[in-house]
Amino acid sequence: MNDSEECLRASCPWVRLWVGNPCSRESLTRPSLFIFRSDSASTSSASRCRGVRAIADLPPGSVFAVRVTRLAVAAVSGYLLGTLPSADIASRLAGRDQDVRAMGSGNPGAANAAAVLGAGWGSFVLAADVAKGGMAAGLGRSIAGAPGAHLGGCSAVIGHCFPVWTGFGGGGKGVATSAGQCLATFPAYFPIDLAVAYGTARWRRRASAATAVASATWVMSAALWWRFSLPNAWGPAPGPGLVLAAVTSSAVINYRFRQAARISGGARGDRAGD
Repeated sequence: MNDSEECLRASCPWVRLWVGNPCSRESLTRPSLFIFRSDSASTSSASRCRGVRAIADLPPGSVFAVRVTRLAVAAVSGYLLGTLPSADIASRLAGRDQDVRAMGSGNPGAANAAAVLGAGWGSFVLAADVAKGGMAAGLGRSIAGAPGAHLGGCSAVIGHCFPVWTGFGGGGKGVATSAGQCLATFPAYFPIDLAVAYGTARWRRRASAATAVASATWVMSAALWWRFSLPNAWGPAPGPGLVLAAVTSSAVINYRFRQAARISGGARGDRAGD
């Protein structure tokens, strides 16, 4: 059963509601409201399908409104997760109680946290930022299926880079958060992503170029996976949303690197990981 087809589920353990055909993995052109009994958690998909009884067709406008609402919730949830200030939290836990943006490179990322607070806290920030992207994509998928996963992951990157709590400024560059997004939505590519990161790690003074290479590889790989319907491990089936998500997050990250380089005069802002 495709998680993108699930729309509404009743809290009653005996009844579940669905928009779309729960017996099909394909997108429907005429979604309907179905009700069926689920007497056992172990009930097979086939027996569930045999027990489905259509009781009403939802008006097209209602179906559209439900889908848009779920996507909006996925986007907002992902954005808010992305705004969680992991570097600030690490600073407080480390007893510094200082704004990381006022120390070191001024970027609230793992590299600056490691330089200012210590390697251990840098690792904490890195893990937290990756987790934000992964959790946002996972939550989005549970809310709105594969489109929600891609939207939630992109929104987390945007939230990390442009947090509302600081006036949409003072955010990080989104690299670690996008890694979490990739791990949740494009796990088949994640080893390649790590290899690209390792290969460009020596470009310490040319981080913008390294980011551009990594972004291009991500986008081209997403298009390749979609074109040939390649397996994607636990991630959603490759589709146009995978490519669009890669393009969106890559654009945001590259913009942040260029913005940081302009603000710092080109030297400090173009350092990898800052």
